[in-house]
Amino acid sequence: MVSAGLSVRDAVVRYGPVAALDGVSIDVAPGEVVAVLGASGSGKSSLLRAIAGLESLVAGSVSWHGEDLAAVPVHKRGFVVMFQDGQLFPHLSVAGNVGYALAGKPRRLRERRVAELLELVGLEGYGPRPVTALSGGQAQRVALARSLAANPRLLLLDEPLSALDRGLREHLVGVLDHTLRAAGVPALYVTHDQDEAFAIADRVAVLAEGRLLQVDRPAALWRHPASQEVAGFLGYGPFLAPESAAALGWTGASGVVAVGPDGLVVDAAGTDVPVLQGQARRGGSEFTVRLPDGSRATVRTPDSTAHGRPPASLPVRLEPGGCVLLAGPGQLCS
Repeated sequence: MVSAGLSVRDAVVRYGPVAALDGVSIDVAPGEVVAVLGASGSGKSSLLRAIAGLESLVAGSVSWHGEDLAAVPVHKRGFVVMFQDGQLFPHLSVAGNVGYALAGKPRRLRERRVAELLELVGLEGYGPRPVTALSGGQAQRVALARSLAANPRLLLLDEPLSALDRGLREHLVGVLDHTLRAAGVPALYVTHDQDEAFAIADRVAVLAEGRLLQVDRPAALWRHPASQEVAGFLGYGPFLAPESAAALGWTGASGVVAVGPDGLVVDAAGTDVPVLQGQARRGGSEFTVRLPDGSRATVRTPDSTAHGRPPASLPVRLEPGGCVLLAGPGQLCS
């Protein structure tokens, strides 16, 4: 257990008979960004709300620097929640929104701090603009600046980019990453988007049905998923028994081979497998093929052979660098 920063231990949240959180333990150290990754209904927003004090724990604890927060009301925890819709005040300007948390401060100090925060999020000079004239991405930057203006001990971000298109999300992930690092504010970042989580977080936690499956650094999580369930959520699959992997060129596998997005490649010396479907993609083609064990997999080629009628079959093999080896349905192979 860490003594500094946020510590959640054995947290349980229930909605009637349903356990939204089932014994979850997680830490956020000072200056650290932890992403909580999970599908809809996994419990990630319930975890965030429990930390903020918006949901009551049936069991377990939430503490900050070793102090149990059970008796501390929401407004005294020093945590700020940034929601996906930003929740800006439409009647205030950009500067008015950012400076809202600074009410009561001397005017000159307030103006200086607002200007600093707008520069930090890349909106220098936007202060006088009405928030109703902003794009979605600009509005979320204002929401982030307003969240930081409160000088939070911990920032809780609940799917802050989910309402934006992918291109804008990818850009704003970089803005968020830079801003959080520059501000030095620890954060818990809730998302269903794996690319967001891997891009912004020091560590990534995977939740499923209220259970914490694994917490690790992004690269370690990707290369060493703790179970087939985690691997499947991250995008691995199909999962091949050693004899099926051997039929595709991987001999000597001692456990289940989890095929990653780049784990199957076209190779003239590979095994011919039937093509079920072909689709043109940017920079090439993508084919759905049936492997010798009957499972389906995706293979990509850099050419445009999917245009028109796709080939009846393709020679493929497993690329070990694009796969991970699992001991079975439960645990990682050592």
